[in-house]
Amino acid sequence: MKRKKKKLPVNLADLVKASRRGSREGEQELLGPGFHATSRIHRSKKTYTRKTKHKGTDEP
Repeated sequence: MKRKKKKLPVNLADLVKASRRGSREGEQELLGPGFHATSRIHRSKKTYTRKTKHKGTDEP
């Protein structure tokens, strides 16, 4: 004869954990796997970069 497992009451920590997991799974469905920043830092126009795509058209 099998014994029935006791059902533990659902507490606040379990609810928060479940909602975070659901939120993350939903985000991955929309954006794909991996990390996606929710906000980006505003970079100054004066920030130096060597990449040609960031250089102005003044350069020959």
